[in-house]
Amino acid sequence: MKLAVFGLSVVVFAAGTAVACDASEVQPPIRIGGDHEFVHPGILHDRAELDFIRQRVQRGDEPWALAWKQLRDHPVAHLDWEPRPREEVVRGAYNNPNLGANELMEDGQAAFAHALQWYMTRDEAHAEKSIEILNAWATELKAVGGHDARLLVGMAGVNHMGAAELMRHTHEGWAKEEQERFERMLYDVFYETIKDFYPTANGNWDAAMIQTMMAMGVFLDDHRMFNRGVDYFMRGRGNGAITHYVNRKGITQESGRSQGYAQMGLAYLGIAAEIGWTQGLDLYGAFDDRLLKGYEITAKYNLGYEVDYTPFTSIEQRYHYDEISESGRGNLRPMYETAYNHYVNRRGREVKYLDRAVEKTRPEGYSRSHTSWRTLLFAGLPAFEKGRQ
Repeated sequence: MKLAVFGLSVVVFAAGTAVACDASEVQPPIRIGGDHEFVHPGILHDRAELDFIRQRVQRGDEPWALAWKQLRDHPVAHLDWEPRPREEVVRGAYNNPNLGANELMEDGQAAFAHALQWYMTRDEAHAEKSIEILNAWATELKAVGGHDARLLVGMAGVNHMGAAELMRHTHEGWAKEEQERFERMLYDVFYETIKDFYPTANGNWDAAMIQTMMAMGVFLDDHRMFNRGVDYFMRGRGNGAITHYVNRKGITQESGRSQGYAQMGLAYLGIAAEIGWTQGLDLYGAFDDRLLKGYEITAKYNLGYEVDYTPFTSIEQRYHYDEISESGRGNLRPMYETAYNHYVNRRGREVKYLDRAVEKTRPEGYSRSHTSWRTLLFAGLPAFEKGRQ
């Protein structure tokens, strides 16, 4: 059963995440209780959804068939892909220096691509490749550093988690001691890097960390970690919290910075909402469908229409954008399918621009910086009842 945003009774926020909202933006918190049993597999999809996608792929139905070919043709999905782990990864500001940062992101995409191919085809070679990549990083990685460390883990981590969740719960070939080593890497490296977020950074940073923290919470069956991510989505003090990132009109905190960054932030928050949905929480509906407003206005502007822009000042006044940015306008990122599937296919909502963005981006394929293959993963998913395997 889906838990409603309003009236959910469990409520103590993780330390340091609560912020004051004006009266019109106050609503009861949403989180899972300690007796909640996580759905597995259960980061982006439960088993019913995975089987739905598999059936469409096997039958050659569109748009899944073209999206499937798109995945299979990409180099990260090939069996000759070799993981490139490092003991210490460093990403500086704007990815300079870049010491293993691209490798961490690309190997996460590869691990997830092979995990998906395993599930869709039952080809053991893809399962073994996904496990090989996960084990390589779990064995080598000891630290992630540099100015952009938190952003990097937020961007890359969710894909490593998607692969790990599928390997743990749909395949028997991942040895227990290897899984335990991977868990230690998550606690000691990934979580330690992102646990306090980066409140004053542009909001796509926090948004990236929210999705990965929630994904780790699911994989690790760690309620505290999962709820820390959920709490921050709802009422975190930083720019990535939903009401700090998207105002009531749908303008994002980064709409005045560039359209690329604005779309990245929405892409990460959309994945966080999807993880919540898989576990029975409706983050999509939070604050009067605030996330949908962000997607609609951003799609509208990038489809060439004008929008009513309100100057946006970030928390602690670190960033102020007087005008909406033309930078990257019209370059629609492959990130609209997730929101479209939820609001239109599941909820039956009418949209004015989100559907047009999907038409232009379908099939949504590879993106190194956020979850790829979204047409394959989210096109036409029925409204399965959540909380059941």
